[in-house]
Amino acid sequence: MKRFRTRALHVGSRPDPATGAHVTPVYRTSTFAYGSFDRGARMFAGEESGYVYTRIGNPTVRVFEEKLANLEGAEDAVAFASGMAAIAALTLTFLQPGDELAFLGPLYGGTEGLFLETLTRFGIQVRDVSEEPPSAWVGPRTRMLYVETPTNPTLRIHDLAQVGEVGRAHGVLTVADNTFATPYLTRPLEFGLDVVVHSATKYLGGHGDAIGGVVAGPGEMMQELRMHGLRHVGGAMSPEDAFLFMRGIKTLALRMEAHCDGAEAVAAYLARHPAVARVYYPGLPQHPGHEVAARQMDRYGGMVALELHGGFDAARVFLDGLALFTQAVSLGDVESLASHPASTTHELLPPEVLERQGITPGLVRLSVGIEDPRDLTEDLEQALARVERSLVS
Repeated sequence: MKRFRTRALHVGSRPDPATGAHVTPVYRTSTFAYGSFDRGARMFAGEESGYVYTRIGNPTVRVFEEKLANLEGAEDAVAFASGMAAIAALTLTFLQPGDELAFLGPLYGGTEGLFLETLTRFGIQVRDVSEEPPSAWVGPRTRMLYVETPTNPTLRIHDLAQVGEVGRAHGVLTVADNTFATPYLTRPLEFGLDVVVHSATKYLGGHGDAIGGVVAGPGEMMQELRMHGLRHVGGAMSPEDAFLFMRGIKTLALRMEAHCDGAEAVAAYLARHPAVARVYYPGLPQHPGHEVAARQMDRYGGMVALELHGGFDAARVFLDGLALFTQAVSLGDVESLASHPASTTHELLPPEVLERQGITPGLVRLSVGIEDPRDLTEDLEQALARVERSLVS
């Protein structure tokens, strides 16, 4: 098998059969001619492959799906209009009333909101097993075990091999959101998990100009997801966005190395600063999940979180003082971003959930871009100097 950087460029890409175009074209069409009555019937029944309607499949989107499936070591993949559309379609396809979804948190606020506020309305039970021993993760009605790697926003590390082992022992579908790590750093299927999901909006695209999601896993399962979760729920990725994601993946390996370089420098600097109470980065030896992360990650990623002395007020001063980091949600952009989870991405979660998951008023999440790490630490230094002045005034 070719190496990651080579596959990121070449898998799925082929000259356009109609024109010979080297770069996969954007097939901007809603519908496709299937030629005959009988062929149309076979295609809609799933008995013959081909394209009939872009909501179900599109040649541009298909190349992106093939590329991501290959990089994750999966048989197939299905693309969606957003990461949340992918997660919603996955859960609605494979869970039914009376089933239980167990998750290892913390999770992205949108995901946790979907689980706790939406799925429960359809009779699906949801249980946070983050603080439970592995023997208690699966109950009699558990059908799905869900984890992020690392978690959003506190970069907690869960043992993927352990998740896969528990899932196999109980016949439970195991799902990993691999958005933070990307397949360049972690491939959950190699640790025995069944399915991987991504918000492609983040590192896969990498440039903050497209929104999408993708699910990768076994071929038969992905076909069921396509014919139910995509066909019926309708959250289809546009061919224009698929084109941007394919372009982004071509440089994923190069970008992730730069993201990791910057995050390592930023984390090390923050860990020494007196205004910082705690740094969350799995690459630091003092991180409680460092040893597990070293086993399941090739490097430690581009996300860093920090807890400031002074809580909410300190976080406001710090964020408003940043010049190079842009205050914005999302992550994985080539440009550095900073956000305050408690008042943005996780704002809708109840206070007791925020407290349990360590999402405090003083927590700031940094998405470290590909800028020179020295410029990033200098920006952090001047913003933290403002925090220190505010604490003594």
